[in-house]
Amino acid sequence: MVESSTSSAKAFQAQTSAQKRALSYSNTIHQLFNSVFEQEMPADRIVGEYFRANKKHGSKDRRVIRESLFALFRWWGWLKKVHTSNEQDESWFAVLSIVAELEQHSWSQFSDAWRDFANQSNQYTIAISSKPMSTVVDKCQYVQQSFAGKEFTPRDLLPLWFWDITDIKASDELALIEAMSSRPPIWGRAQKCSAQQLSEQLQNESIDAETSEYFADAVNLGHKSINLNGIKAYLNGQLEIQDLGSQVIGQICAPMPDDNWWDTCSGAGGKSLQLRSLMLTQEPKGLGSITASDIRKKPLEELLKRAKRAGFDGITTSAWKDESLPVAAESFDGVLVDAPCSCTGTWRRNPDMRWLDDVSVVNDKQALQLDILSRSAKAVKHDGQLVYATCSLSPVENEQVVKQFLNSHPQFAIQQLSHPFTGRAVRMLTVWPQDADTDGMFVAKMRRVS
Repeated sequence: MVESSTSSAKAFQAQTSAQKRALSYSNTIHQLFNSVFEQEMPADRIVGEYFRANKKHGSKDRRVIRESLFALFRWWGWLKKVHTSNEQDESWFAVLSIVAELEQHSWSQFSDAWRDFANQSNQYTIAISSKPMSTVVDKCQYVQQSFAGKEFTPRDLLPLWFWDITDIKASDELALIEAMSSRPPIWGRAQKCSAQQLSEQLQNESIDAETSEYFADAVNLGHKSINLNGIKAYLNGQLEIQDLGSQVIGQICAPMPDDNWWDTCSGAGGKSLQLRSLMLTQEPKGLGSITASDIRKKPLEELLKRAKRAGFDGITTSAWKDESLPVAAESFDGVLVDAPCSCTGTWRRNPDMRWLDDVSVVNDKQALQLDILSRSAKAVKHDGQLVYATCSLSPVENEQVVKQFLNSHPQFAIQQLSHPFTGRAVRMLTVWPQDADTDGMFVAKMRRVS
């Protein structure tokens, strides 16, 4: 069931059951869309709380509402030029029908209704695209034809300030926009089994799963929503969800089986689990250890639950309580600093954040990042490794932080890396979303030489 939409029905007369449902969906999507901006909270959280409070929605209702909502944010760089008020009017139905067309949603009976409502005004003549739209350029042309009095460019799909703080070649911009305008797949990692074995198990449970050409333990789970608690491989610890871009970090760390590593900003421990898994695939097994730290206790508790599900020993936690080290100085073979950042590299998964944030989310964090990196470096033993990572695409949070650190810490030297997706030799590595259908990530690896 979907909730009624009395206010919309008064203004727009529904003649069929499909139109009535389309009005109801429109009302719910409009409510959620406005709530994201008014509360300045992530859309994932807003829609999750809404569905928990409104359990009457069936799976099909949820899909229409959720996918339409996130599509609005994905294309909002264009659509905000069309829908300029907070009201449900013809322009609102115009943008709903446009996103359904841009993303080729399967609920044509509802998108047709939205298009009819939009076209009730002489202001719009929204039509179905006359040709396939396989690229952002194709889609831009379609939107331009739909709203001839306005100007649209692919660059509009990311906020203007993003281009000011990102160092990307002009020739690569369109590929980045293409990636940022598409839904990323769900990536997973095999634990205690091979990726091939895991893929076969998942396929037997009717889940689209393929191994990756890049990492031996990576698995692509496709784009369909998955109920993890209904998957045997997840419940027994053989599957861990982790984006391929995030997996790059653990691969760059490349822990040896008897290493002791400190994950200084672990959160719920996705990279801690990856480091431990990589250790346990080598001989001799079980000798190394991972210590995970965070300023929050709940994520550390979640990490221990995940480690228990995976059957991993050798993982302990030590929370940051103040500015002093929560671990012994000069005691680790490797220290991973996955620093707090703007998260611009994850905008594919969270398209709403590109419109909620402003440039301050990039510019305000550099001092904190440098401070965390400098304090964490004290735990690296001689000849040990220090790895700095973010999910940002801005040099302000990435290369600039590393360069400042190296200038004041001559005992550390940058290490050359090989880009895992292109093979190119680099001193500092930025993984762009278009590189391998991933989130964006940055990583630099240093060694303590004195």
